[in-house]
Amino acid sequence: MDTAANEFDTIIVGAGSAGCVLANRLSADPQRRVLLIEAGPRDWHPFIHMPAGLARLVTNTRLNWNYDTEPEPALDGRRLWWPRGKVLGGSSAINAMCYVRGVAGDYDRWAQAGATGWDWNSVLPWFRHSEGNTRGSDALHGDDGPLKVSDLRYVNPLSRAFIEAGQQAGHALNHDFNGPLHEGVGLYQVTQKDGARCSSAAGYLSPVRGRGNLQVLTGAQVERLSIAQGRVTGVVVRHGGQQKQLHARAEVLLSAGAINSPQLLMLSGIGPADHLRAHGITVQLDQPGVGGNLQDHLDICTLYRTVPGVSYDRASELKIGLDYFLRGRRGAGTSNVAEAGGFVRSRFAADERADIQFHFVPAMLDNHGRNRLPGDGYTLHACYLHPRSRGRIELASADPLAPARIHANYLSDAEGMDLKMMIEAARLSRDILRQPAFAPWRKAPLFPAREDLDDAGLEAFIRAKAETIYHPVGTCRMGSDATAVVDPQLRLRGLDGLRVVDASVMPNLVSGNTNAPTIMIAERAAALVLGHGAPTA
Repeated sequence: MDTAANEFDTIIVGAGSAGCVLANRLSADPQRRVLLIEAGPRDWHPFIHMPAGLARLVTNTRLNWNYDTEPEPALDGRRLWWPRGKVLGGSSAINAMCYVRGVAGDYDRWAQAGATGWDWNSVLPWFRHSEGNTRGSDALHGDDGPLKVSDLRYVNPLSRAFIEAGQQAGHALNHDFNGPLHEGVGLYQVTQKDGARCSSAAGYLSPVRGRGNLQVLTGAQVERLSIAQGRVTGVVVRHGGQQKQLHARAEVLLSAGAINSPQLLMLSGIGPADHLRAHGITVQLDQPGVGGNLQDHLDICTLYRTVPGVSYDRASELKIGLDYFLRGRRGAGTSNVAEAGGFVRSRFAADERADIQFHFVPAMLDNHGRNRLPGDGYTLHACYLHPRSRGRIELASADPLAPARIHANYLSDAEGMDLKMMIEAARLSRDILRQPAFAPWRKAPLFPAREDLDDAGLEAFIRAKAETIYHPVGTCRMGSDATAVVDPQLRLRGLDGLRVVDASVMPNLVSGNTNAPTIMIAERAAALVLGHGAPTA
C-alpha cells in the first residue's frame, strides 16, 4: 500500500454494504484521496458470487465474524449465532440477496423521532439512485444505479406452492414488495446481475478499483480512532502484524456495522463513561447512547418434511455448479434459496404497516442450516417486524480482537407484545403451510412436531428454537436529542471529524430486510460529505 505519508482526505472503516458505496461516491472526486479499510479478505471466493453458494458460506469463518450473543434469558438461556460478513462487501456478500426497502411509514417515523431529512420523500431519491432494476424505472424504482436488482432466474416448485398457499390463506398476490403495496405474498426480487450476486463490493467497488485516488486495504483490523483536541484525526490499524497510524485530513467515516461500530467507538474512549473506565479505557467523550438501542428481527422457523427429489436438501452440488458455470449462470445455482415470501398485517397490527414478514426456503433449515437434517423438507421463516425489546452492545475487554458482548434482550419488552407477535407469526406460518397447495408435497411436521399446539406450546417452541434473521440495527442512533449518538447529518455528537454510516444509525428497524436501507443511507451520506443535493429523477 502506497500510503504517501499515511495521509488521506477520507478514511472509511469497513468495506461492507455502506463502506463500498462511500468509497465509490467519494473517490469520484479526483481531488479527494480515499482509503477503504476492511478487516476481512477480498471477495474472491466463487461461492460468494454464485447465489446458491450462500448455503456453503455458513460455516466459512474466514468470511464471517461468527458472533454469538450472550445467553438470552427469554430464549431458554441460549446463545444465538449472529453471522456478519467479514469480507469485501460485508454482509451483502453472504446474505440471501432479498431486495426490500420497508415502507414510507418507517422513514416518516424516523423523521418524527428527530432524524430530520430522513422521511420517505427525502430518502426515496436515494433508493432510486442506488437501484439498477431490470424491470425498468418508474416513480418508485431506478434502473441505472450500481446495485443491480433482478427477478429470480430459477424458482423451485415448492416456492410457487408457497405463493399459491398464501393466497389460499387469504393473502394477496404481490409482484413487487417495493411497489405501491407492501402486503401480500410473492417472489422476492434479488440483488443480482446476470445471475450473479451483486454485493456492494461487486456493484460499487469493483468498477472503480482502478481509480488512482482510491486505495483498498484488506486484512487490516482498526484498533481505535485517533483523537486530538476534540477531533477524530485518523485511525490506528494493525496490518501484516504491524501497527500503523493513518491520518484523515477531512473525516473518518465509520461503517463497521451495528456491532463493530459501537465497539470501535468504545475502544476509542467514546461511550458510556463508567463502562469504559471499568475496562481501563480513558474517556474521550461520555456518550451513554453508544451501544444502546440495539434492535433485531427475531425469527421462528416452521418445518415440514416433503416428498423426495423436489427440495434443495439433497440436490447435487456438482450438477448445480456445472449448470451454473457452464450454462451461462442458469439453473438452481442462481437461487437465493429464500425465493418467496411476503408481508402480512396481522390482527394485532399497531398501525398501517405490515407487521410480519415471511421468507420461504425449499429446504430444511435448522440452526441457520448448520444442523444438517436427513431427508427432504421445506422451511417457512416468520418474524415480527416492529419489536419493542431493546438490547445493547458492550465491551468484553479493551482488547480490539476480543468480540463485543451482544445482549439482544429478545422478548424483553414490558408489555409482552414481542412474544405475542411471535406466537401469531408461528400460527400464521402453520396456517399457510396447511393449505391445499402443499397437499402434493406435504409430509410430517418437523418443527414443531405437533400441529395442534396451543399458545403455551407455541411459546415454548419459540423460546427453544427462535433465531435471528440477521437484521441488527440502532446502536449508534441518529437523532436530534441529547441521547442520540449522531446527528441527522450522521456526525458524531461531541467530537468533530467523524461520521457513522451504517445500519447502526437507524433509529428503528424498517419493515423488512436491512441491506437496501443501509445502502440508501450510505448514498445519502456520501452526498452530505460532498455537499451535494438529492438526485433528480
